[in-house]
Amino acid sequence: MNDVDINVLIKTVSEVCNKNFIVDKRVGGKVTVIAKHPMNPEETYRVFLSILQVHGYAAIPSGEVIKIVASGNARSSAAPVQNAHDKGAMDEFITQVIPIKNVAAAQLVPILRPLVPQTSHLGAYPPTNVLIISDHAGNINRILDIVSRIDTANTSDVEVVRLDFASASDVARILGVIYKKQQNDPMSAKLTVAVDDRTNSILLNGDPTSRIKARAIIAHLDTDLGGEGGSTQVIYLKYANAKEMVTVLTGISDSLKTSSTSSSSSSSKRKTRRSRRRTTSTSSSTEQKVSIQADEATNALVITAPPKILNSLKTVIAQLDIRRAQVLVEAIIVEVSADKSSELGVNWLMDGASRNSSQDGYAATSNFGGILSSMLSLSQGTGSIPGGFTVGIGDFRNGRTRFGAIVTALASNSASNILSTPTIMTTDNEAAEIRVAENVPFVTGQYSNSGSSSSVSPFQTIKREDVGLILKVKPQINEGNAIKLDIEQEMSSLSTSAANAVDITTKKRSIKTSLIVEDGQVIVIGGLIDDTVDDTEQKVPGLGDLPLVGDMFKYTKTSKMKRNLMIFIHPTIIRDTATSLAYTHKKYDYIRAKQLERREKGTYRMSDEIQTPLLPKFEELVKLPAPFKEMEQASAKSINKESKQEKTEE
Repeated sequence: MNDVDINVLIKTVSEVCNKNFIVDKRVGGKVTVIAKHPMNPEETYRVFLSILQVHGYAAIPSGEVIKIVASGNARSSAAPVQNAHDKGAMDEFITQVIPIKNVAAAQLVPILRPLVPQTSHLGAYPPTNVLIISDHAGNINRILDIVSRIDTANTSDVEVVRLDFASASDVARILGVIYKKQQNDPMSAKLTVAVDDRTNSILLNGDPTSRIKARAIIAHLDTDLGGEGGSTQVIYLKYANAKEMVTVLTGISDSLKTSSTSSSSSSSKRKTRRSRRRTTSTSSSTEQKVSIQADEATNALVITAPPKILNSLKTVIAQLDIRRAQVLVEAIIVEVSADKSSELGVNWLMDGASRNSSQDGYAATSNFGGILSSMLSLSQGTGSIPGGFTVGIGDFRNGRTRFGAIVTALASNSASNILSTPTIMTTDNEAAEIRVAENVPFVTGQYSNSGSSSSVSPFQTIKREDVGLILKVKPQINEGNAIKLDIEQEMSSLSTSAANAVDITTKKRSIKTSLIVEDGQVIVIGGLIDDTVDDTEQKVPGLGDLPLVGDMFKYTKTSKMKRNLMIFIHPTIIRDTATSLAYTHKKYDYIRAKQLERREKGTYRMSDEIQTPLLPKFEELVKLPAPFKEMEQASAKSINKESKQEKTEE
């Protein structure tokens, strides 16, 4: 085929290869093809693509047709996109995305640009570090081979530089400022700087040229400044207490100075190679003292120490000055008790006092004295009627033998249900206490001067004690979500049932224990189940045992007391502000709901205009007031609006 019009060739290839072509009107010219042997359709199409490439044209597949355009317009056409490392047909025009792993893609663009025709496209996308190329598949395959040889990992590009005088953290901060602009420039070589505070070393990762420049800067900064004073820094603490931190750091600095002194001989030998002047200054620096002071006003530490010791102390401070978790401890104290008692009997009294005697002598059972004394006091207008069903008969006139009989029938039933839910929040490993009690006085001693001529006035000594609810807790959060709790719980109250008590009697229930519980778990820490039955019988010997009439000379009392006491603990770990705010919001809304419920019921014998106190909404509570200028402007607008309304009404 010699000097044939290219459009005729396109028509012939379409018939032979059974393909559809769309030809740009600018496609034209004569072509010559010399073949030694016949070709099949597939070989014919490959030769056809080569002819187009030689004459500056490209075939772009588009669905069921193939567009034939000038090579200059091919890169902006919808050329097929090849997979990352797949190789296409030699003369096919394609677009391929090549990922780069070990070097910057932007650095390869100026290297590969001369290998790509002007009619093709080559570019880099730094965010994902890839190359984008649109060209004939044969040339792209060649680019892939070149890139695979350049994009290889270099395992020897990490260098450790150990410092003798300067702080590794400070030097790394300076290098970061210097190389900050280069990190943002995709054409610049990347240099990564890391710090090892334990060995006061800097790790450099980058190309050899960048590392050499960084080492020069480090050598200039790592020089001995001379003098006897060490580096001084002020470190502001965020969470820890500065005064408590001094005690910890002082012990650590003493051990660091000891280890530094033991290694001074080996380090001096290494530094002798530099200069005798540096050896002298280093010797003096090893004798520097460490000073650690706390400024309580700003909660800061003022540390003066050699760089190595200072870096070690800063590492310790960074690990200790952290926000500690908090623990919300909710205790549930439940006490349910029921008391029942019944009395039934007849009490007899005989008194053989003389006519002129003012003393009474009772001869009766042990229960007679209390009941009949009440009756005698009642006859004198100073007593009170005993509880229950009581009937008394007798003769109490002066000058006669007095006798009496009291029939008593009494049944009592009492029950109580006590529920206390004290709640307290504290920091991890910090003791906390909540105390809801009354300060009650107890008599501890007294003095009376009756029957003596002493001039000292009578007096009593008292001691005040808290009677009520006391909860002491110290939580310790272990690894994970386990909490160790040291708990001391006490609940006391004044007793009104104690008989023949000289002073105030209190009922006290306390528990002191240590336990481990998971976060959010409800656990019972102790309890008491008490069931007591008392039977009392008083009778006249002999008469009380008679059949039928024996009950007339007998007094019986039966009492039953049952008490159930349980104490539960529900600890919750609070690790962030959001969780703390959620629990606070929950408790706040509970109290406000109770206030709203009370307000709806109203107040007794008070006007409806007088309302009970009510907390504001939680959302309104956390809002900050507007700036003064905005408040002033809002007030002025409100006044203007009111004045306009008044004028309109007039």
